[in-house]
Amino acid sequence: MEDYSEYSAPELVRMLGSRFKDYRLRANMTQKEVAEMAGLSVLTVYRFENGTVTNIALSTFLLLMKAVGSINDLNELMPEQPESLYLYNDNRKKVQRIRHKKQ
Repeated sequence: MEDYSEYSAPELVRMLGSRFKDYRLRANMTQKEVAEMAGLSVLTVYRFENGTVTNIALSTFLLLMKAVGSINDLNELMPEQPESLYLYNDNRKKVQRIRHKKQ
């Protein structure tokens, strides 16, 4: 398994764009078809796939994944976590946020 922690955000976006192109091709879709289904421009799809865009909105990425039928793959990216006792305070109420005490 590759360690992505050393990659910059633009590098990760470029990698996702390259991988997305493979998803699109496997779905047997053109850039134009994906753009139309996602409600985006063909230029946006082209730039994402070719790495000329180093910043993409999460909502745009989700639209692209929906367009190629791969939105359910997001569960592998960020699976739901099992319940944890650490998420409850002493009163057995679920913690809403984390605060660190000043030292």
